[in-house]
Amino acid sequence: MNTVQPLRVAFIGLGNMGAPMARRLIAEGFALRAFDADPDVTATFGDAAAASAADAARDADVIVTMLPNGAIVRAAIAAIGDLRPGSVLLDMSSADAAGTVRLGRELAARGVALVDSPVSGGVGLAAEGKLALMVGADDDGALARVQPLLDALGARMIRTGGLGTGHAAKAINNAIAAANIAIAAEGLVIADRFGLSPETLLEVVNSSTGRSGVSETIFKTQILTGAYRQGFALALMAKDVGLAGDLARDLGLHLPQLAATEAGWNGARDALEPGADFTAYHRHVKDSNTAS
Repeated sequence: MNTVQPLRVAFIGLGNMGAPMARRLIAEGFALRAFDADPDVTATFGDAAAASAADAARDADVIVTMLPNGAIVRAAIAAIGDLRPGSVLLDMSSADAAGTVRLGRELAARGVALVDSPVSGGVGLAAEGKLALMVGADDDGALARVQPLLDALGARMIRTGGLGTGHAAKAINNAIAAANIAIAAEGLVIADRFGLSPETLLEVVNSSTGRSGVSETIFKTQILTGAYRQGFALALMAKDVGLAGDLARDLGLHLPQLAATEAGWNGARDALEPGADFTAYHRHVKDSNTAS
């Protein structure tokens, strides 16, 4: 008879992505306690709802954080207080890679391991357990302990290397995607102004060398339609591009394309309404070039 005790999981951060991920783990049979800074959101988890971050983490084998940035992850850890030696923090947020390395050292001194595993894929894939996971870890034993959770949440796991490389990979990937969105959005505006149908241009791009993952997906369903509701905030995309920019600066790199991409997304973030979807970048470019 198998008497192995199931992992006890604390899940902190129940936003657009965190909530379906936590529900997925509950459906997969994990003993989970969930907490969010918004008590109304926490309450939707019923018996699994915790009164505080510390309450969620009490006796947990693994603490999962799915929060907006590394500073808030640190604040959550501070709110928890005493972390149980031998436990693992699985940070699935989008955070700065250098900060993750520093946090890992601090936690190791307390007997707690850190694994970073940011995600890609959106709300629907989160609910289905089909996310892409970018996993950085220095401690193979800690990674083995959280592997059951990663298996439940992801359809594909890429071991990126040591601690912090998962967060670095996520930021760099999103910066590349953001650059692709920016130039494609500008291309559609050029086409429209000249009298070339944006639909026709997109067909050309997707049949030729200008195609990308974003041109083949969101441009048809969200941008040409004017829907602008893919489900990922433009401010979060700008933040991720900024993380890549910060990493480049920390490394002493001069990368003009990344700098231009960062400036463009920061400008869109500041110009558009709070909560705008990242696909609304196209609307920002279009409105900025509306003929007077």
